[in-house]
Amino acid sequence: MSERLFHVAAAPFEAARRVSILPDGHPSRRLHGHSFIARVRAELPADWAPFPGGETDALKAALTGCIATLDYRDLNEHLPVPTDENLARWVRGCLDVPGIESVGIRSTRDQGADLDDAEHAHIWRRFRFEAAHRLPNVPEGHQCGRMHGHGFEVILHADQALGGDDMGIDFDQLGTLWAPLHEELHYGCLNDLSGLENPTSELLAAWLWTRLKPQLAPLSWITVYETVTAGCHFDGSHYRIWKEQRFESALRLSRAPDGDRRLCLHGHSYLLRLHLTA
Repeated sequence: MSERLFHVAAAPFEAARRVSILPDGHPSRRLHGHSFIARVRAELPADWAPFPGGETDALKAALTGCIATLDYRDLNEHLPVPTDENLARWVRGCLDVPGIESVGIRSTRDQGADLDDAEHAHIWRRFRFEAAHRLPNVPEGHQCGRMHGHGFEVILHADQALGGDDMGIDFDQLGTLWAPLHEELHYGCLNDLSGLENPTSELLAAWLWTRLKPQLAPLSWITVYETVTAGCHFDGSHYRIWKEQRFESALRLSRAPDGDRRLCLHGHSYLLRLHLTA
């Protein structure tokens, strides 16, 4: 397997919009606003940035310059139908960046759209529930073998080929499908539910998949956050689990140009996420 390196940058913007293609009476047909976040993921050529090590900052500068046109504006003046999908299209068309794999727009903390270069949009929405569980198969003495609880988070993703459409699945459709599951899970004990006698993040994701996939053909994967630092993706066939660790460290970018502040010793709070798939 060849190694591929992707750089990611994100930038916020504040804007108003109305989405007139939604059904009559929908609140988003009225003029309203969001604190948006635009995000780009790109496999950059080795010589694209001004110097080796400056790729992420250069990518962020390009994204920030692109969305400056949208910041503190009425989006309908720039796009007739400013859905998250169309905003992602607009940003992708504006960015003069090679190797773009995806552009994402997050309109709220709990929903957004990621668009690739083949007009596939991953629409996602986040849900939460509070529940107890214990894991019966962990080694003796393991803390997860005791009854405990979490504020779980679940993200439902729907992948659809837009083919130029302004919008695919509406976020409200995901909410309607989730509502009966929330009723079953919220303030309950997962071990008491049939099929969740061993309620790991992986098996919870699969349990949710079997209930949602027949009702939502475009369902592409389910993400379960058991804690803020650990969770699982499931796409119907494969699991990918992750664990996060943080560390504080110093560095200097020795190949930055003369006068660049990044030549000086400075530091960051780093986040490392290790993924395992099977």
